[in-house]
Amino acid sequence: MYHIISIRDFERRELDYMLDKAEEFDGRACDPRALEGKLLALLFFEPSTRTRMSFEAAMARLGGRSISMDNVEASSVVKGETLADTIRVVSGYVDAIVLRHPKEGAARMASEFSGVPVINAGDGAGQHPSQTLLDLYTIRQSMPIDGIDLGLLGDLRYGRTAHSLAYALSLYGAKLHVIAPNGLELPAGIVSELDERGMEVVEYEDVNDIIREIDVLYVTRIQRERFPDTASYFKVASSYRITPDLLADVRQHLIILHPLPRAGEIDPGVDRLPYARYFEQSRNGVPVRMALLHEVIR
Repeated sequence: MYHIISIRDFERRELDYMLDKAEEFDGRACDPRALEGKLLALLFFEPSTRTRMSFEAAMARLGGRSISMDNVEASSVVKGETLADTIRVVSGYVDAIVLRHPKEGAARMASEFSGVPVINAGDGAGQHPSQTLLDLYTIRQSMPIDGIDLGLLGDLRYGRTAHSLAYALSLYGAKLHVIAPNGLELPAGIVSELDERGMEVVEYEDVNDIIREIDVLYVTRIQRERFPDTASYFKVASSYRITPDLLADVRQHLIILHPLPRAGEIDPGVDRLPYARYFEQSRNGVPVRMALLHEVIR
């Protein structure tokens, strides 16, 4: 059984294979009945728009169907049912499960109790492998991934998209430039692991210090839902903002990515500039997740 839990479980050749498959599906080179008769369960214990809808769209484009838990408050979770029991039950109904959960490690645990493949759609501040694949795919549309200089900006402590992407890029010889508000720096354990993987990680206090030397700028929002209290959130909220003026004299091929939703950290004026790739990035969720579903559902 093939679970998709963490980018750390992938080798470089496996990532490249998935990206190649996504490119095939992006060109509509797929059987629209490939997953006909198959059923996907979407278990989202946290809000989602792009991830959830793109998985639904991907399944539909392959001829399959989806069922979902629309409201946790209307499920047996409020009766005290454990995640393990929920997974045991739901895996008896479907051919694969997509799980988003606020607790780090939830997807790994779910895979141990599931009778069908589990795809991690985000587990707390842990991993978000399908997002990382579409991030890599978007980068590859503009430039070779090998050896790029990528800037990670924003909430790098709680940002699972940033964590997953950093691990993936360590397989491509990339150099990582990290810029985060005080208290939201990339966790020391992750920095240490990236160093063991041979990845150079350089820290900056201000995006102005590096913006003209990078190929990709990956922006993340300050995640209010990850903060222990409101005061802690507002202390760092709106501490950075990408504007058209900031992008003067950047590398001509620079692209700006964002997993979305954004919350003020990218000025809408940037949307009209050639550097903006975040809406294409979001669209790429469909072919990438088509590739994942096609691979795991047999």
